[in-house]
Amino acid sequence: MSQSLFIGLMSGTSMDGVDAVLVDFDTPSPKLIATHTEAIPEHLFKGLQRLCQPGQDEVNRLGRLDRSVGSLFAKAVNNLLASSGIDKSQVVAIGSHGQTVRHMPNLEVGFTVQIGDPNTIAAETGIDVIADFRRKDIALGGQGAPLVPAFHQQIFAKADKRRVILNIGGIANITWLPGNAEAVLGFDTGPGNTLIDGWVQQVRQQAFDQDGAFAASGKTDNALLAQLLSHPYFMQPYPKSTGRELFNNAWLEQQLEKFGYLDEADIQSTLLDLTCHSIAADILKLSNSGELFVCGGGALNIELMNRLQALLPGFTMTTTSALGVDPKWVEAIAFAWLALRHHQGLPANLPAVTGAKREAVLGARFPAA
Repeated sequence: MSQSLFIGLMSGTSMDGVDAVLVDFDTPSPKLIATHTEAIPEHLFKGLQRLCQPGQDEVNRLGRLDRSVGSLFAKAVNNLLASSGIDKSQVVAIGSHGQTVRHMPNLEVGFTVQIGDPNTIAAETGIDVIADFRRKDIALGGQGAPLVPAFHQQIFAKADKRRVILNIGGIANITWLPGNAEAVLGFDTGPGNTLIDGWVQQVRQQAFDQDGAFAASGKTDNALLAQLLSHPYFMQPYPKSTGRELFNNAWLEQQLEKFGYLDEADIQSTLLDLTCHSIAADILKLSNSGELFVCGGGALNIELMNRLQALLPGFTMTTTSALGVDPKWVEAIAFAWLALRHHQGLPANLPAVTGAKREAVLGARFPAA
């Protein structure tokens, strides 16, 4: 059996599908062999959205969805392998992120919950699964997130190059690679696509704002933008991480109470600027110049990319394609890499990023046998 093929599974805050990648780590730079996105069925999507709203906790629903999401992840793997022509016996392990349904690292007893039962994935694919990557870091006093900066450092860092890797999923996070391995930083900046997707879903019944066209048709309201940016999270020092617990439709409705006069497109534009301004402000705290590489779904939003570039004139800005990695698949590849690190018995967290007491081997193995 090859010792270099791993599968990465990722479903992010946006819940816009399960990304599956088959990666060969036999070369210094990971080689993407095959990709697949498994759509999340409507009934499962609605169940997950309900589960993600604080106050809707229900143990039976959690248990059912844990199994159902595990089966969906297994289906993604089986379809990925069918399309790639690679036999399951060739794959060392699957690295599964799971679906986050609650992320509360700052409570007195902090915790994070990802569902998608790894036992179910292992049973339905016949491949060992490595999962539960975040909770060891939290047990060590960390945020459990973001975990991708360690992967970014390994793949994208270059001596004497000041680089920012910006992942814009439902939540946006940045990795600062100043060209000195000891000084890597990373944290969640705040909302990425979660609010802009939620608003366009609500008022236009569209899954997302294609190219940012709806936002581009509106005009940002500066008073609303200032109110949104006054959220305490943006002032918090890093290490920090966030999710739908803070930035969700209920919070947005509260914020909009005084702004009933605004056009729907103006709200969309303002929400896009919230994403761009919060990201830019955090990047500028680290440096006013360098190279900025964007990945995640936000990299495909033309209006977002244009507005962000205008706020960061000192940075040359492009996507991770320029570094040889398709921006759509970076996070899924990162979870294949996290599985590789666990398999090798190597640490995968960066204490400077998460705030954990020390480096640690992350995740647990769920054998197919």
